[in-house]
Amino acid sequence: MSQLSAQELVERCLASSTADDQIAFVVESSQANLRWAGNSLTTNGAMRSRQVVVVSFVDGGAGMAAGTVTRTGTPDVAELVAASEQAARDAGPAEDAMPLIGPGPDGTVPPGAGDWAAPPAETSIGVFADFAPDLGQAFGEARDRGELLYGFAEHSMATTYLGSTTGLRLRHDQPTGKVELNGKSPDFSRSVWSGVGTRDFRDVEVADLAPDVARKMAWSRRRVEMPAGRYETLLPPSAVSDLMIYLYWTMEARDADEGRNVFARPGGGNRIGERLAALPLTLRSDPSEPGLETAPFQVVGASSGSASVFDNGMTTPAVNWIEQGTLANLVRPRAWALKTTAPATAAIDNLVLEDPAATAGLEEMVAATDRGLLLTCLWYIREVDPQTLLLTGLTRDGVFLVEGGEVTGAVNNFRFNESPVDLLGRAVQAGRTERTLPREWNDWFTRCAMPSLRVPDFNMSSVSPAS
Repeated sequence: MSQLSAQELVERCLASSTADDQIAFVVESSQANLRWAGNSLTTNGAMRSRQVVVVSFVDGGAGMAAGTVTRTGTPDVAELVAASEQAARDAGPAEDAMPLIGPGPDGTVPPGAGDWAAPPAETSIGVFADFAPDLGQAFGEARDRGELLYGFAEHSMATTYLGSTTGLRLRHDQPTGKVELNGKSPDFSRSVWSGVGTRDFRDVEVADLAPDVARKMAWSRRRVEMPAGRYETLLPPSAVSDLMIYLYWTMEARDADEGRNVFARPGGGNRIGERLAALPLTLRSDPSEPGLETAPFQVVGASSGSASVFDNGMTTPAVNWIEQGTLANLVRPRAWALKTTAPATAAIDNLVLEDPAATAGLEEMVAATDRGLLLTCLWYIREVDPQTLLLTGLTRDGVFLVEGGEVTGAVNNFRFNESPVDLLGRAVQAGRTERTLPREWNDWFTRCAMPSLRVPDFNMSSVSPAS
């Protein structure tokens, strides 16, 4: 059994099924990482893992039910399938029940189905062959400045093989990488951050990250204490991404239609067609977005308001969520789409916000600021009110004072209270869109491209003692 390939595992699960239908998928993953502290590499490692998921569908007479069981490694196929079928029999009829997706009428598979017969893609510690020596040079430069560098780099490759009793055989390779670089003073009173996401580390330049950290460390030598209040604030792409990702995660059509989220229209229905942003901003997802490529079909282990196990294999075309400032789409599985006579719309694992007319970079936006705050990133973001999508959280690793178009020092950290929907309505300038790494959510979501945003009255609700 230990020698079974991912494809063989899927086929054996499907062949063992006695349910009405079955979805089986295997995710083969490999990961490599580097970690460093105090200007020295501390650890490196490489890992491999396998996840096997079986979703069984059983019609007990009252309606189709679904049951999911997940195992790691190479499980006993008969036990796994039997457990999944029992879970389906124990469950009640599924609200999201729909006919499973199969190949097209002519027997074709969805676009981007991949080469089913190919072995899983892999990563290794060799992905850092160029990155690691450059990092060593950055350590020396930081040491010469009397500063310390901390951080980590990770790269993973996950290959998914998905099969169904309806005839689907889909495969997708997903590379994911990130670097986080912290600069600190020897007494740890100053701390700054820079980060970047990547697919393969060929586009990661320590020569870009390290100078960014050095510049912020220089800015932070002067400390200015400021009270809570509303300030003109420049949010860099990373901070914008953390806010927009949370907004994206709440874009469920059912919650909106039933009045449970910020996209619900007072009096009933949802806010599709309503203008949300003062600027002509478009928020969109596209599985083929250059540099942010992701799976072009759904892979779902458990149903939720944003995804359904019955929609496994559903093609995920590009979609505009907000178009030229107006809410255009919400996430809508097929069952809710059928119930509401609206189009089915799948979530996609990337996110882009852009103003097509924007050309300014963050440095130009700073130069055009008379007096305001420049953030680095956000942290510990939590939801306060789902009806308005009010969020609270903390600033982290560098809040800088801008005066006369120049950064003049670092200020204390703040707790903020803001709704990303309200921010879209109040933002008065967007910069050009660039690929970025979320700080708060990058364990779950890394594929983002965002602009900087200028908000004239960002609510710093209290001073934070965090350093």
